Order: sequence, then C-alpha cells, then structure tokens
Amino acid sequence: MNKSVIGLLLLILLVFTACVPLNDIIYLQDNGKNANEAVTKSELKPYRLQTNDNLMITIKAIDPKSVEIFNNSSTESSSSVISDQAGYYNGYTIDDHGNIRMPILGEINVLGFTTDEVRIKIEKQLNDLYFKSEAGIFVTVKLAGFRYTINGEVFNTGTKVLYQDKVNIMEAIANSGDILITGNRKDVKVIRRFPQGSETFSIDLTNSNAVNSPCYYLQPNDYIYIKPLKQKTWGTGKTGIESLSTIITILSLATTTFLLLK
Repeated sequence: MNKSVIGLLLLILLVFTACVPLNDIIYLQDNGKNANEAVTKSELKPYRLQTNDNLMITIKAIDPKSVEIFNNSSTESSSSVISDQAGYYNGYTIDDHGNIRMPILGEINVLGFTTDEVRIKIEKQLNDLYFKSEAGIFVTVKLAGFRYTINGEVFNTGTKVLYQDKVNIMEAIANSGDILITGNRKDVKVIRRFPQGSETFSIDLTNSNAVNSPCYYLQPNDYIYIKPLKQKTWGTGKTGIESLSTIITILSLATTTFLLLK
C-alpha cells in the first residue's frame, strides 16, 4: 500500500473522529430496547423552602376589607402578570433565620416547609387568633416564579424564571435555546441546594431512561451545567464538512510553506 493511500485513509479517519457523532446529540434515545416499555414517572419530592426564596402570599375573605392589610395591588389582581421585580418588592423574602415577616402575624418560620404547609400554617393562625370560621379565610402561597440557572454549552446562559409549578430539565434547556452541538448531553450536571447543603447529580439526556432520574424534574434554584465535548477543544470542527475544511486549510498552509522554503 503506497503512502498516498495511507495518507488518504488517515485523513478520512481524522475527519470522522474530529466531528461530533449523531448519537451524541439526539435526546432520549431508546436504542430499540425500551420501545414498548411504559415510562416510569420519576419520584418528585415536594420542594422545601430555603433562605432567600421569595413567596407571594394572597389572603382572601368574604369581607375583602378585613384582609386588605395582607394584600397589595399586585397580589390582589388575578388578571395581572406578576413581574420578577414586582415579586421581589411585594413578596415575602425568607431571611437568614428562615422567617418571613407579615402584617399583624409578625415573624413566621417557614424554613424547610412546603408552600402547602405554609398555607395551612397561616390559615390556622388567622382563624385561631383573628377571625372566625365564618370569615371564609382563603390563603394562597406560591413561589414568585420558578428560578434556575444554566451555564456552559447552551445558546442562552444565565438565571431564568418560569411562571409554572413544575419544570423538567428538557423544558429548562429549551427555554435557554437548546444545547450547542459542542455540549455534552451524556453528562449534564445539576447542582441542587438543600437546607443541609448541596448535592450534585448527573443525567444522560441521550438516554430515554433520563425521565426516571431524580434530577429530571428540577427544583427551584437548581444550577445546570453543560460540559463541552472534547471535539471543541480540538478546534477541528463540529461536523464532517467543518473538520474536512479545517484539515484542507492546514494541508494547504503546510504545502505553501514547504514550497516557499524550498
């Protein structure tokens, strides 16, 4: 086998190893193994409130004037969309001691509680101390938006806020413009805060079993990091055409330099 044939084979091998394989960029592949199997919904534990979380609390009653002190124009209007800024200024932020401070009720500890537990706690205090059951007290407690941060190989990095109760990682990535072709979909890191500390999860988004991962459904304040593939560090290109163009450019430059020196 002459040198030209060997060189051509090496060139073809380099092109195919330098570009990103198709299986590395397709989401939720079943590989023919799980085609007829039902998807098991991952266990989604309720979110436990942490310091610096912002709560929107609305209190209603048969006589609206009796609970006016607890509400403001942003929370009373069901037709208005609460902006991020409005949620910050009009909501109840959990301080470093895990408390929120409400009119009349004073400081209420909510650290480690779910929003439903906080709702029950406030309703009980209002009914036991200030109102009778006939007042028809109705309390709503929600986080002021589902907040998460995404960084790395995505089109649009940064902190995002979605106004919905549940968000899965596919929705979060789509909201960030999708993962770049140079992003590692097989080892996506999710750093999750707990009252006792942080924990790092890893999820393979190219595998259909990802929907069963404990981090498939996000929790507020999750941090998502998309690592780059090794092809990015090589700098030869993301596709076969890009890799071939890079190699041809290098060979042309090398040939020109050789001829000039000769």
